[in-house]
Amino acid sequence: MSFCGHLDVVPTDVTFKLTISAHLKRISWIGWNWLNNKEFNFTIVHTPEMIRRAGYPVEVYVIMTEDGYYLTLHRIPGGKGSLPVLFQPGYLCSSGIWVALGKGKALPYLLADRGYDVWLGNFRGNIYSRRHISLSPSESKFWDYNFNELAVYDLPAIITFISNMTSQPIHSYVGISMGTTIFYVMATERPDIAKMVQMMISFGPAAFLDHMTSPIRYLTFLCKMDWIMRFVFHKFLLIDFVRVSLKYLCSHNLGKEICAHTIFMMWGYDWEQLDYILLPDIISHFPAGGSAYILMQYAQAIESGKFRQYDYGHAKNLLIYNSMEPPDYNLSKITVPIALFYGPGDTLVDIVDLKRLFCALSNVMDVYAVPWSNFNHVDFIWAKDAPKLVYERIFRIMKKEKMNDTLAIKMKNECNTLNI
Repeated sequence: MSFCGHLDVVPTDVTFKLTISAHLKRISWIGWNWLNNKEFNFTIVHTPEMIRRAGYPVEVYVIMTEDGYYLTLHRIPGGKGSLPVLFQPGYLCSSGIWVALGKGKALPYLLADRGYDVWLGNFRGNIYSRRHISLSPSESKFWDYNFNELAVYDLPAIITFISNMTSQPIHSYVGISMGTTIFYVMATERPDIAKMVQMMISFGPAAFLDHMTSPIRYLTFLCKMDWIMRFVFHKFLLIDFVRVSLKYLCSHNLGKEICAHTIFMMWGYDWEQLDYILLPDIISHFPAGGSAYILMQYAQAIESGKFRQYDYGHAKNLLIYNSMEPPDYNLSKITVPIALFYGPGDTLVDIVDLKRLFCALSNVMDVYAVPWSNFNHVDFIWAKDAPKLVYERIFRIMKKEKMNDTLAIKMKNECNTLNI
């Protein structure tokens, strides 16, 4: 925060950039040596092994997008004719976040127990999807993507593959945070693919973000300091170093308190719902890697108050969009039934921004405020009582039961009153 507060007076001359770059390279070099030091080389339990240890069968598939990225899918197979459910993680996360809560509690396991065919997806750039037909992760071009590439290439490739494998449409898509963002964009830009999904469930819906209260909102400075983030994020070994370092820290009693504070500072404080025993497994899959341009596009959304395509600046926008401003994503075009789940203690998704999203969508089948005042952005997947507070409602929605729509009616009236 102190660093961010002084960004306006930081010089941006070449000498300064080279100095910072040299320091970042040194940090990356230290990280590489630390990772390869056997004394500090902690084993990361990968998603397939987590699933096996929980007593479930697991299958791994690698598919390729139209633009050459290899994506890894993890599957807990159901029986013949079982309904496929696709999970997509948030920013800098991987498929592992969905099963960290463990057997008897994690939503994928609970759905597998109910006979569903469970698929856990990974977007390009994370630890399970860091290959390309011709590009190397060490090349900056590998990381040159934003919302659109994930929505136009990654998600369509995943959905099409699953649909072809199971010979049926996706019964339910479950996304958290960026997993919701990319679905909304995909549904506006690729309606042909959206038709292959019967319903969408949004945990911590991330579209409009200008009312967020998390310190993350101060990352809007990235719009002007993007060269730093491109270096930090594109040196993927540094991201791995951070992940392993956090796992080490979170494995110790004092460190667990620091880890918890870090999580709560970003996503909202909810001490009662956090199981400290799970922290090492949670951190094993965060941060899992991703493009700096994704973070910068979120920063643009915070600054502009709009849900729109990437802003390259007036000159480049004219070339790409034929307009000085990037076009908005037309959320009203989405026809897939969507359920919006909101946590009252979520500091990333404010209720004002949720209402804007609700009013912009044309087919909201349910709006649910979790009945726990401190329920935060990640409690949807890691809270002790998530099965009771959230998942029981999910089971009913997936069976297409009619929900109590009191909150939806209230929001609809507000849309009309406020002319949103």
